[in-house]
Amino acid sequence: MDLLDDDPTGDPNGSNAPEFTVSELSGAVKRTLEGEFGRIRVRGEVGRVVRARSGHIYYDVKDDRNTLACTTWKGQAARLSVQPEEGMEVIVTGRLTAYGAQSKYNMNVEELEVAGAGALMAMLEKRKQQLTAEGLFAPERKKPLPYLPEVIGVVTSPSGAVIRDILHRLRDRFPRRVIIWPVAVQGKPCAPEVANAIRGFNAMPEGAPTPDLIIVARGGGSIEDLWGFNEEIVVRAAAESRIPLISAVGHETDTTLIDYAADQRAPTPTAAAEMAVPVRLDLMGWVDQQGARMTQTLRMGLRQRTQRATDLARALPRPDTLLSQPRQRLDLSSERLPNALRARTNAGRMALSRLEGRMTPNTLRAALRTQDQRLQTATARLAPRAQSQVAALRAKLDSLERMRLSLGYEETLKRGYAVVWGDDAVVTSHKALKSVETVEIEFADGRKPVTPTTPKKPKQKIAPPDQGSLF
Repeated sequence: MDLLDDDPTGDPNGSNAPEFTVSELSGAVKRTLEGEFGRIRVRGEVGRVVRARSGHIYYDVKDDRNTLACTTWKGQAARLSVQPEEGMEVIVTGRLTAYGAQSKYNMNVEELEVAGAGALMAMLEKRKQQLTAEGLFAPERKKPLPYLPEVIGVVTSPSGAVIRDILHRLRDRFPRRVIIWPVAVQGKPCAPEVANAIRGFNAMPEGAPTPDLIIVARGGGSIEDLWGFNEEIVVRAAAESRIPLISAVGHETDTTLIDYAADQRAPTPTAAAEMAVPVRLDLMGWVDQQGARMTQTLRMGLRQRTQRATDLARALPRPDTLLSQPRQRLDLSSERLPNALRARTNAGRMALSRLEGRMTPNTLRAALRTQDQRLQTATARLAPRAQSQVAALRAKLDSLERMRLSLGYEETLKRGYAVVWGDDAVVTSHKALKSVETVEIEFADGRKPVTPTTPKKPKQKIAPPDQGSLF
């Protein structure tokens, strides 16, 4: 359908111009835009960016005077090499179309690329400052590398020269077990695959060959080729890794954001392998050297101690000299022993003779009288004390007996109370009384046996009617 710019009949009121519905006009505008422009490329700065829950991306591309609304559908967004961010200078490729429901035109973007290396570096610096402010690059977060890891995990492309260089260098230095996690090292799938590989190594279950060290490696390339290692998802995965991580991305002059988040940066993948393990021959030589030093030290220490023992032995007296004086004292004591024994025997015999002379019958009788007198004195003192203690205990017993009688139930019986016994046990409830066979009632002056009976219900008496009542 063609739109008429003027009225061929010359009617100033346009009465002969064709009439369109709103939908027809919107469709005509849409076909004109799509047919006139087709697939185009537009350069500008990304404005606001809105990511819908459906996965679609809505954003603006603008210059200093105008704004172009852009839309990237969910399926197209997954194929973008660079995601749009506010302030990024980009070149977008797609088709111009119109949205008649709101009388707007917009561009459906199929491809998005950063407009030049300068824009990429500006975006890289902005992202670096943001992640630095979060503390992801702080030195205190970095972990020391293990001296000799048992298992090394390598995140790289399985088909490139990088993995061959790493394996070759590890085999030359110190062969270790290597687990390769294959990933894409450039393009759109690079960032999510690398991040998933790092997190996958950290999430290995207990018992699995979990790496002691992770190497993320890639060969050199342009800034666009290495851009996947500047993505935020990769940087965060490297910073969160509990396993020490070496970044070996690019050549020595290449720098990516994962280098700052890693625990160690290697200038090349080969250098990463050198950092991962020591040289086995050097280590064996060092062990041999330390063993030789230890042997030499032991020999020197043994010689020094032997010499010290020899010097001390010279200062010690001879065994004969040490024993000569004790032998002399023993000989002297042996010579003096018989005389000492005879003297001791004579002294004992003399003492016994003196005691024998004093042990006469009169002396024994006097001693017996003295002891008997002491016994009678003690007996005279003991009798009154024993009687006093017995009297005190008897008074205490009488007091306790009076207390028992006053607190016992017998005194209560004297005041008119009684105790019910059933089968020689006290009955305390009506329910318990029903289960006994013999019943006795104890009064103050004795017990009286009774026979338990079941009470009969009294007959109900009907009162005669009151003759004087009106009812």
